[in-house]
Amino acid sequence: MSLFKARDWWSTILGEKEEFDQGCLCVADVDNSGSGQDKVIVGSYNGYLRIFNPHPVKPGDEVQPEDLLLEVQLREPILQVEVGKFVSGTEGLHLAVLHCRKLCVYAVSGTQGNVEHGNQYQIKLMYEHNLQRTACNMTYGPFGGVKGRDLICIQSMDGMLMLFEQESYAFGRFLPGFLLPGPLAYSSRTDSFITVSSCQQVESYKYQVLAFATDADERHDTEERKLSSGKRLAVDWVLNIGEQALDIRVVSFNQGASSVFVLGERNFFCLKDNGQIRFMKKLDYSPSCFIPYCSVREGTINTLIANHNKILNVYQDITLKWASQLPCIPVSVKVANFQDLKGVIVTLSDDGHLQCSYLGTDPSIFQAPKVDSREINYEEMNAEMKELQKIIREATKTQDILPESEKQRDVTVTAEVSPDLDEESQAIDSEVKAGAVPSLTVKITIQSRVKAQKPCLAVCVQAPLAVTCDQFVFDDLEPDSSETVVLSVFLKENCSPPELEGTCMVSYNISTELNPEGIPRVSQCSFSLPLKLVCFPAQPSKAANHKLTIDTNKPPISFVTIFPDFVDPSEGDQANALGFQFLTGSKTTLLASKTSQRYRIQSDQLEDLWLVTKELIHRLQEHFKKQNCKDFACTFSGSIPLQEYFELIDRHFELRLNAEKYQELLSERAVQFRAIERRLLTRFKDKTPAPLQHLDTLLEGTFREVIALADAAEENQANMFQAFAKLKSATHLVIMLISLWQKLSTDQVAILEATFLPLAEDTQELGWEETVDAAVSYLLRTCLSKSSKEQALTLSSQLSMPKDTSRLKKNITLFCDRLAKGGRLSLSTDSATQPAAAMPGGCATIPESDLEERTFIPGSTAVFASRGQTTKQKSKPGVSEDAEEETKSHEL
Repeated sequence: MSLFKARDWWSTILGEKEEFDQGCLCVADVDNSGSGQDKVIVGSYNGYLRIFNPHPVKPGDEVQPEDLLLEVQLREPILQVEVGKFVSGTEGLHLAVLHCRKLCVYAVSGTQGNVEHGNQYQIKLMYEHNLQRTACNMTYGPFGGVKGRDLICIQSMDGMLMLFEQESYAFGRFLPGFLLPGPLAYSSRTDSFITVSSCQQVESYKYQVLAFATDADERHDTEERKLSSGKRLAVDWVLNIGEQALDIRVVSFNQGASSVFVLGERNFFCLKDNGQIRFMKKLDYSPSCFIPYCSVREGTINTLIANHNKILNVYQDITLKWASQLPCIPVSVKVANFQDLKGVIVTLSDDGHLQCSYLGTDPSIFQAPKVDSREINYEEMNAEMKELQKIIREATKTQDILPESEKQRDVTVTAEVSPDLDEESQAIDSEVKAGAVPSLTVKITIQSRVKAQKPCLAVCVQAPLAVTCDQFVFDDLEPDSSETVVLSVFLKENCSPPELEGTCMVSYNISTELNPEGIPRVSQCSFSLPLKLVCFPAQPSKAANHKLTIDTNKPPISFVTIFPDFVDPSEGDQANALGFQFLTGSKTTLLASKTSQRYRIQSDQLEDLWLVTKELIHRLQEHFKKQNCKDFACTFSGSIPLQEYFELIDRHFELRLNAEKYQELLSERAVQFRAIERRLLTRFKDKTPAPLQHLDTLLEGTFREVIALADAAEENQANMFQAFAKLKSATHLVIMLISLWQKLSTDQVAILEATFLPLAEDTQELGWEETVDAAVSYLLRTCLSKSSKEQALTLSSQLSMPKDTSRLKKNITLFCDRLAKGGRLSLSTDSATQPAAAMPGGCATIPESDLEERTFIPGSTAVFASRGQTTKQKSKPGVSEDAEEETKSHEL
C-alpha cells in the first residue's frame, strides 16, 4: 500500500450501473471559452454523454449541480470521445463521438445566463458518417501535414483503417496480417500511424503509403483493376515487444524529437521515431492505464501509470518519483488544468467513479497523547521474550513454501477400493489378448462442510491402466452434503503397469465476502489397487531367466498367511511356492526358503519381478506391523542386475531412434506429395492439355508410402509406449534393490526416484535417457564426487537426445560403484566428505580408473558379485563360490 494517498479535489459517481472504458474520457476546452480551463468530457457504453466543469469543494461537501454543464443521452453506446479541429472553415474545437457504426461531430456552445440558474450549454450536430464496418477505436491529427485542421482515422474490428477528411470520406485500407484490433496512435512528426498487432509487434505505417496503397473497397474487383489501383501496403518499421499492448501515446514536448510510449501487460516502452527503444521499464504489477506529460526537467518525460492495485505511480523516464493510493482502479487517466490549479489528475473507473485529485500531503492536526511513565517489569519482559522466541522457532522449523494443510478441510475426498473383482467385467476397448480382462470397482465419496461451488472430480491412473470414466461435474454442494460416484479400473494396454496406484482430485470454489465468485481450492487423495487386478494364481515355474533373493531377519511366513487371495487354503502351511500369471502372458514365481530367512522371486522378464517383489515386501511389513514387531527389516545382498537393465534401456532408445527416422521420412514424403500435387494442379489448370507424364502414378505411389510410413510410425509409437512401461518397472525394481542394498533412508530413496524416474511420459522432445543422464551426472559431481575438481565441473544446460546410451550406462555403473564405496545421496555437496559406510560382505567394486577408460560397460553380475545374487539360468563367469553354494541351499 502506498504511503501517500491521492488527495480528492473533486469527485462524483456517474449514473447507475453504467460501464466505461479507456476511450470514454477526454479533457479539453471543448466550448472554446478561451480561458484555458479544461472541461471533462465523459461518454459511457449506455450512451450517455456528460460534460463537467469541476470546481473545488470542501471535504465532505457534495458536487454542485452547476458543475455538470451538459448531460445528453445518445441512442448508441459511446466507444470514444475526442476533441479537435474537425470542422472545415473554422479552427475552433469540436467534439467527435465514436459509436459502433457511426461517427458524429458536435459543436458545444454555452449561453450566458441572466438568472440564478446559471449558463446553458447545448450541442449541435455538425456532421456524421455512417460506418460500413464495426468500429473499435480512432485517432486524429493533421494527416499529410495539413494546417489548421484535424483528420480522423477509425480502426474497425476487422482491421480496416477508415480515414475521413472532416465532412468527407477519404479512403480505407486493410492492415496486413490482421487478427484482432490493437491500440492506435498518430505521430505528426513522422506522419505515420502506430499500432500493436496480434503478433505482439509495434508497427508503423506512413500516411503517404496508406494513401497510395490498394483501396480496400476494390479488393473484390478484377485482377487487372487490382494491379492498377495502387501499391501493396508496406510497414515502415516493426518492433517485437513480446506482449500485448494496453495503450499507445505519442508525445512531442519540444521541436527536437518525439517519443512513442507503449504500455504493455508487464513492461513500459519508450521508442524513438524510427522504432528504436529509447528506454524500457519492467513493471512488477499489472497496469491498467497511463498518460505521459511534460516534465520540469529538460530531456525527460513524466508518466502516470495506474495499476490494478489502486496505485498511481509517477515515473520520470524509468525512475519512480511518487506513488499514491487511489480509491478505485482507473481505466483512463488524464492531466487537466482547472481555474488556477494546473496539473490536476483526472481518473475514471469502469463503474463510473470520476475523480479529480492532486499529489501531496495535508498537514496532520493529530497530536499523540503523553504516555504515563511506569517502571519496567523485567520478569514479564523475559517471559514474553521466551514465548515469542518459542513461536519463532516453531515457525522456522519447516522451510516449506506452501502452508500446512488444514486439520479439517472444507471438502474431503475419499476412495474406497473394492476387495473383490467385478463379477461382470467393465473393461472397455481393452487391447489385452487375455480371454477376460478383470475390472475393479472404486467408490469415491466427496464430503463438504461448507458450500462448494462448481465441484469437478478428476480420477487419474497411470497407463496402461484405465478407468471407465475419469471426469465428473457436480452441482454446487450444500454444507454437510456429499456426493458419491462409482467407477471401474482395468488394464487397457497389453503390458504390465509399473504402478498400481491412482489419484482423485476435486477442484471447487469457496465464496468469501471479498470474492463472491469463489476462491479456487483443490482436495485430493490417492488409492492403491490390488495385485490381482493384473495377474491371477498359476502353477509355479522352477526355471526362469531372472532371479533375485530378498533376505529378512525373521523366519519365513507361509504364503497362506500373507497371500490368502492367491493361495488355496487347502494347501495349508506347506505352501512355499506361488505362481503369478500376468494378463500380458508372462509368469512370475515366488519361493520361500524352508531353512533360511529368504525369499526368491524369479521370472523370464526382468520387469515382471517388480510388482511381485513390491507386493511381497509390503505384505511382510504389514504382517509384522500387526504383530507389533518393530525390528523387521529386508535386505538385498546380491548384485544389481545392471546388464539386463541396460538391455531394456537400449531397446527403448532404439525405438526412439526409429521414431525419429520415421518422422524424417514422413516429412520427406509429405514434401514430395505436395510437390506432385502442385504440378498436377498446374497441368489441370492449363488451357492446352498436356500429358501427365505418369504424375498420377507417382502421386498414388507416394500416397501409399505416406500411409505405410504413418502405420509404421504408429506401430513404433505403441512399441515405444510398452518399452517405456517395462523400463519404468525395471527402474522401480533397481531403485528398490539399491535402497535395500545400501539401507537408504526415505529422503535418499526420494532422491533416487527423482533421479531415475523424472518423467511421467516419454516424448521425442524430452526423453528418459537424456534426463536421467543429466540427473546422474549432477549427483556424481556433487554428493558422490571424489574431489573438489569434479564439483567445479559445469553441466550442460541444454538437454538433447544423445547419439547412443554408452555414456548413460557408464554413469549409472559409476553411480552404483560410488554408492558401493560408501557414498551417500544428499542434495548438498557437503556429503562428498562423509565417512565411508561399511559394505556388505562379498561385494567387489570396480576401479574407477577402469570405468573411465572403458567405453563398453559389461553386466553388473561381474561387478557386484556376492552371495544371494541375481543371475540368468545359465551360469556366468564372475559368480563367487559362496553364491553358488547359497543357490544350491535354497529348497524349492
